[in-house]
Amino acid sequence: MGILKRFKDIMSANVNSLLDKCENPAKMVDEYLRQLADQLAEVKKETAGIMAEEKRTKRLVDENNEQIAKYDSLARKALTAGNEDDAKVFIAKKQSFEARNADLEEAYNAAKANSEKMRRMHDKLTNDVAELQSKRAQIKAKTAVAKTQQKINDITGNADKVNDVMSAFERMEQKADSMLDKADAEAELNRGAKDEAEELAKKYGSAEDSGVDDALEKMKKEMGLS
Repeated sequence: MGILKRFKDIMSANVNSLLDKCENPAKMVDEYLRQLADQLAEVKKETAGIMAEEKRTKRLVDENNEQIAKYDSLARKALTAGNEDDAKVFIAKKQSFEARNADLEEAYNAAKANSEKMRRMHDKLTNDVAELQSKRAQIKAKTAVAKTQQKINDITGNADKVNDVMSAFERMEQKADSMLDKADAEAELNRGAKDEAEELAKKYGSAEDSGVDDALEKMKKEMGLS
């Protein structure tokens, strides 16, 4: 039974453990479903053939038992009629069918065992497909949410980098302001102290100029020019 050996791993397959190991659950679901569909189609075909063999061997056993019962009945009728020779013929025929019975029973039992194994395999595959199909939409939805969350995480990370750059620019601006203040202070120191006498001269010079202007206005009024 090569089919049983070939699908030994299917019997021990675990959908959840396979999904836990994969990096892309949504993609794994579709791939595993495809594989299961192919395997299930082959198992169905093989199972149907083995079940047919079980029925065939069972029919041979039943037909053989019918022949045994038939000649047993005929032998008894012959004895009842007092025909022992006829009864011996029927008994000999019965024994020939009885000799075949052991081999037929053995073939039937083997076919039945194989059929049961294939049915279990078929049922497991069918259940795995149904289980995975029921989880397919949920897994794909969760995978999509996870991808979206990852994109958000990436964007947030980039935003944090922008904030770091802005902070760096602010620090550079503060440093530039500090350098400018220092330069202004040095320039002020370089101009030196103010000349007090010169400042007073400017004051009185301005006052004198103001007196000339006042006199000019007075003269213009006297002359009727304003």
